[in-house]
Amino acid sequence: MDRQPPRTTSNAIDLYIRTYYSLLRSSGDVRVRAFEEPHAYSDSSLHSGARDARPDLAAFAYAAARLPACMPSVRRLVAGQSNEQFEAQGFAVTAWERIGTRGRRRPQRFDGVDTLAVYVTSASDIDDLVPIVTAWQIEWNKMHGLLARTGVAALLELDAGTPDERDERLAAALDLDVGDLAMLHAAFGDDDGAGIRALAAHPCDMTVRLLAGSLLEYRRASQRWWSAIEPAYLRGASRSPADSSAGATWPRPVYFVSSNTHALPNLIGGYARAHREAIFELVRARDPEGLGQAIEGARAAGDEGQLANLSYYLLRQYLRADPTGGRVAAVQAFDGQSGLATLDSPGHLDVGAQLVELARVQPDQLDPRVRVPGIERLARSEAVILNIDYPLGMAAYHHLTRLAQGIGEIRGIYLMGKAATLNGRVGDIMLATAAYDEHSQNTYLFRNCFSAADVAPWAQSTVLDNQKALTVRGSFLQNREYMQVFYREGYTVLEMETGPYLSAIYELVYPKRHPTDEIVHLSNLLPFDLGVLHYASDTPYSRRQTLLSKSLSYFGMDSTYGCAIATLRRIFSAEVERVRQLESA
Repeated sequence: MDRQPPRTTSNAIDLYIRTYYSLLRSSGDVRVRAFEEPHAYSDSSLHSGARDARPDLAAFAYAAARLPACMPSVRRLVAGQSNEQFEAQGFAVTAWERIGTRGRRRPQRFDGVDTLAVYVTSASDIDDLVPIVTAWQIEWNKMHGLLARTGVAALLELDAGTPDERDERLAAALDLDVGDLAMLHAAFGDDDGAGIRALAAHPCDMTVRLLAGSLLEYRRASQRWWSAIEPAYLRGASRSPADSSAGATWPRPVYFVSSNTHALPNLIGGYARAHREAIFELVRARDPEGLGQAIEGARAAGDEGQLANLSYYLLRQYLRADPTGGRVAAVQAFDGQSGLATLDSPGHLDVGAQLVELARVQPDQLDPRVRVPGIERLARSEAVILNIDYPLGMAAYHHLTRLAQGIGEIRGIYLMGKAATLNGRVGDIMLATAAYDEHSQNTYLFRNCFSAADVAPWAQSTVLDNQKALTVRGSFLQNREYMQVFYREGYTVLEMETGPYLSAIYELVYPKRHPTDEIVHLSNLLPFDLGVLHYASDTPYSRRQTLLSKSLSYFGMDSTYGCAIATLRRIFSAEVERVRQLESA
């Protein structure tokens, strides 16, 4: 275990990374075409068909899910770190339309014509954005070229006839099976007809410009993010410690969780369970995933856990069905009764945060699966849970290091997120005890406070503990040859945040910056809990079905809530025991 993985790299991927960073140093626009050759010859596992004449729809759909719906109109991308940077260069982004994506929480604004402003919060955003945009353009131009060769008349006929007839003509023109077109339609989303017409009408020749990429600006972005959260965190400090528990300390102790913005609120606030029938009514009217049968099956079996997970899964659809936003406000007000406050996009960064005052948690509103013995003692706790929507790559390092400067005692750090698996199946839960970080080139060894026995009772999927994680720089920036070296060393979990988080954790306990290219033992040095849980969203080296190009289904949500339940039970049990000891002292 103490052996450092063999120093290995992919020359092709290194060349690709050096190419786009050197080009983006230019003060002007850089054509995406300049990235295409090194991208194609990097042999990325997610874009294995880059050099093929036939379209690689999986890669296109993956990229499309992480880009906004306006992409068919975009000719210019401008990346920056703040409104001030954009405006200093003449881009009045504050007047532009805010626009999101399905698969990335990255703030973006569109001028309504052809320019997309993208906010970057760390170098990982660049490592993520450039390959995604390049893959999009490569595959767009392949498909446009194939459609153009069918002739103008055939292009005009794409809108003629029934949908099935149009799909047959489109599949024939693209040299694909008709069944493959479902992925193309999904890539363009709700307005897939307009997307396909644009695909036929023009090629793609985008440019990218990076306004700045300094470490100082990344730190400033993290400072703005924390400054928007800090008032809510300090709000309770005006109360006397006597209002809470004996021996209370201020600022308040924190259990830090990096997960998502739906699991913990649903388990703690109870809105979805209280409004279950109204939520399930949606399925009776529209049931694209066939969940009606699952609901009836859970009811027949008396499976309250599955019914709760179904209500959590469908809550987002229930909220979107109300265009006024009244239901969202109702959920937040309901959650507020349990001491939960949500801060959306603090500091104009799309990394939401939630604060839970444990003293205000209402046991009768909790999901029964997280009610641990003695839960009523939380009423005398002074601690809070600070949950953030897990950031991308190196942003995790910047956010945790800044957050740690502004809070009191850290009692636990729990990292939960999606990952690819080399040895499991989609939906499996993986618990790592070692991680190799491509950013620092460190191998981190740590004690994971969770074992399979802590998570398995709350999930239907397989739970694999004692795993080893590889933190990669970007989802496109690895290939099969590179990964085989790590797989031989037992690294089976591919993700993007654990390494940066562990580098930040190192700096919480050592009086120096994290090292590079070392084996770092954290197992016996941490004065707080450390839990690392991943649920598999993809199997990139398997022929089995993957979820590269779509969101996790209900099966994936089961894994998500299995991890979240284990995390909350760990926090609640630790705090209940702490209060009990104070009471008996």
